[in-house]
Amino acid sequence: MRFSTLEPERMSPAQKRVYDAIVSGPRGGARGPFNVLLRSPELADRVQKVGEYLRFNSSLPPRLNEFAILVNARFWESKYEWYAHRPLAVKGGLAESIADDLARNRRPAGMKPDEEAVYEFCTMLHRQHFVEGALFERAVAVLGEQGVVDLIGVSGYYTLVSMVLNVAEVPLPDGVPSPW
Repeated sequence: MRFSTLEPERMSPAQKRVYDAIVSGPRGGARGPFNVLLRSPELADRVQKVGEYLRFNSSLPPRLNEFAILVNARFWESKYEWYAHRPLAVKGGLAESIADDLARNRRPAGMKPDEEAVYEFCTMLHRQHFVEGALFERAVAVLGEQGVVDLIGVSGYYTLVSMVLNVAEVPLPDGVPSPW
């Protein structure tokens, strides 16, 4: 870990205000990227609000939202992001075999049509930095316009989170094996 742990009693008033907002919200704690982001309290506050919407209030059902997060985590090789969200994806209804294939950097077999749309959309967006017309239309047909916008938001937000985690070298908890 490249950043030391910020203890609440040693935080500036601005850091403490944002920390308190994070731990009292639906996350229940300031894990993962938040110890790092709190170095810039205004950024941390704005980022955590976007993340709260995308994780807890997105128009996408949890199965698809968490699947999109896993696609992003795998693309960025963000082990901590994967560790944090794989159980949530499975709890949300994603088949373990799909997560396992993705962890092996394979196109998952046995995806449902909506999962396939999410996988292809996120993969094309990350690899080619755009989404072709036919795939966009299919995603809108499956997810709706708001769903597509939320999917773009999830991809962008979790790219930022993955970058923070990777640059900070946030480790997996002791005893947790690498997912790849």
